[in-house]
Amino acid sequence: MMTFNEFRIFSESPAASEAAGLFREEIAIRSRAFKTCLSSREEANILFLDDASLSKDSYKIDSINGCISFYASGIRGFIFAFGMFLRKIEKHSDTIRLADGISGCYIPDKSIRGHQIGYRTTPNTYDAWSYKNYRRYYLDMMFFGTNTVEHIPYERGVSKRNRLMKYDEEEFIVNASAMADDFDLDVSVWHPNNDGETVEFAVERRRKLYEKMPRLNVVFPPGGDPGELQPEEFVLRCREIAKAAKSAHPDCQMWPSAQQPHSIPDWGIRFIGEMERLPEEIDGVIIGPNKAFPIDELRRRLPAKYPLRLYPDITHNVRCEYPVHFDRDDWHFALTTGLSRECTNPRPREYRLIHRLTRPYVVGSVSYSEGITDDVNKAVWADMDFFPDCDLNTTLLDYCRLFFFGADVKKAADGIMLLELNWQCDPAENPSIDNTLRLFKELSEDYPFLNENWRFLQLLMRAKCDWVLRHRRIFELELIRKASREIRNGSLDTARDILLTDFTDEYKKERDDITALAKKLFDLIGLQSDIENYCADNWERGAILETMDLPITDRKWLLGRLDAAANADDPVSYMQKILDRNKVDSDEYYFSVALNGLEQCGVPQSGEVYMNFQGDRPNVNNGSMPTCMFKVYDNLTFRCKLGGLTADCDYTLRITYMDRRSDSQNHKITVNGTVIYEGEQFGGETDEAYDSMMLCDGFVSASYTIPKEALVNGCAELEFSEPEAGVMFSEFVIRKKK
Repeated sequence: MMTFNEFRIFSESPAASEAAGLFREEIAIRSRAFKTCLSSREEANILFLDDASLSKDSYKIDSINGCISFYASGIRGFIFAFGMFLRKIEKHSDTIRLADGISGCYIPDKSIRGHQIGYRTTPNTYDAWSYKNYRRYYLDMMFFGTNTVEHIPYERGVSKRNRLMKYDEEEFIVNASAMADDFDLDVSVWHPNNDGETVEFAVERRRKLYEKMPRLNVVFPPGGDPGELQPEEFVLRCREIAKAAKSAHPDCQMWPSAQQPHSIPDWGIRFIGEMERLPEEIDGVIIGPNKAFPIDELRRRLPAKYPLRLYPDITHNVRCEYPVHFDRDDWHFALTTGLSRECTNPRPREYRLIHRLTRPYVVGSVSYSEGITDDVNKAVWADMDFFPDCDLNTTLLDYCRLFFFGADVKKAADGIMLLELNWQCDPAENPSIDNTLRLFKELSEDYPFLNENWRFLQLLMRAKCDWVLRHRRIFELELIRKASREIRNGSLDTARDILLTDFTDEYKKERDDITALAKKLFDLIGLQSDIENYCADNWERGAILETMDLPITDRKWLLGRLDAAANADDPVSYMQKILDRNKVDSDEYYFSVALNGLEQCGVPQSGEVYMNFQGDRPNVNNGSMPTCMFKVYDNLTFRCKLGGLTADCDYTLRITYMDRRSDSQNHKITVNGTVIYEGEQFGGETDEAYDSMMLCDGFVSASYTIPKEALVNGCAELEFSEPEAGVMFSEFVIRKKK
């Protein structure tokens, strides 16, 4: 096994010399004890050698007789090459040891491999950074084969600079593109079209910026999200903007996205019609969230002239293109509530599946990212774009060697895997969460230097968050069980006292640690965990301190119902009805999207389901909403198969809807194909007393009769549909008609 205690470096060209200087910086970061010096070719043990036969994205490494030779045709390839070396070295006593063989020729599978790192107010981190931070992150990403960085100009044509930002956004882009050019990184700009601007004004504004940028390789105007332009107007603008970009940067390419504005249902078909005219100013098409077509259909429809680039969302966990457990959308509501949309979210196994599903259709990807919470995902995705069949464990070991040099990398890599497994079910039923936190605490104690490493600290904080949510849920569910027994016995005051029981000292300590880690992470890297102290853009932008303490059981809801019961004619009867809210007989049926999950429907849903989660919304989940309403299913249709009903009995179907009314006259409900309601949205019978007692603001219920003739031997296949506004509901219950 090859070892080093000093590095004698030879380089044979300016690009090689620049790479050698970067290499020396990286060795010094790991330890000043490892000496580096420039050397003659004959005495060197690290050689940076030019090879014009290689593309600038490829590289070659030879390890012979104790020497490592890096071959590349420019600075980009050299950084990739010595990055691979850094990924494979470990500290061993007073030497550096190469943990694995690295000789070979490395040619990437995908030509485009990048990440969006926009300097704007929205991210949970980037807006707090300096140029030094960006330079560091450029290199870190390149060590996993990234060749593209994507920046974001003024989204609406004006600055939205906040108190964290050291620079004007477009001043920053100019300098950041120059810095990228130093490393031969391609620069893309995500540059939305703005409604209300003339074509001439939009083109001229962009031209002025593009002329200032030292490097610009790609312009990416999204078709929607944001933007509401008709497809003909959108393509026209893309063509004119492409001309302006090429006037400043002749090789700049135009890659619009087929992201469809919600207000234009036929946008996708018309966009394809424009692309079938083969506009020469457009070089390729991007597919991302709110896509006009599934990726396979878009590839079939789009003329072969235009390659596809993927815009994968690797940063969000909910209300997004790839929610946690995207193929079944069953991330438990307690975790979704506390951790929200942009917590630290290593999901290597799930993103491997997404990559395998999408990669046959694309020439590469530039991911959507809003900060460092997806840092592991960036490394995993970029590695798969370079090495499509790479082993996840190998990638994570490389990640840990690279960023946790000197620690137990196997243990750290296992910890990252465990964080993904923490999210498999109800945290109250997942003892693995305790083991995960124990592992990260051991790493923290055994390798104190990790406690100044932002990558490690955010993983530790996530482990603590999972633990806190698990143990708060266990604690509160037990209180609810005891309090419910007292309510059944008529002892409402005793039930209230039980529900007000304080947390344990152990719980309080771990919760306080999260707050302390949030401050340290802000100081180290600018991670914004709340709005007031750390300037998070809003509560769902990684601001876990805004959501961590929101209700994840019905404890607070029951306390609120006890307050309401005090004004009832019969408080005990009132509370017993509250406890029986979702109770059904054996020949009845209750379904909650949050409590039961779509897998219990017995049939896959068609179309693209959007889970409009409510539990992490501080203004909604304030104690007035029971947990059974936390998830709102949003799709054009909903289907469910069930049995066990009494065959010779009429039933009542009550559905809880999110109260977003439209002028639709096509709301339809069928049971085994029999229409039981068709007409204006919701319709049915209302019950204001029930809604006031059992629902929270923003929701209504409607009831419909299911005649016994519609049932088939006690079985029912339900379908709710609304072809325009969609069906948005959180629960339904089928009870025997009185």
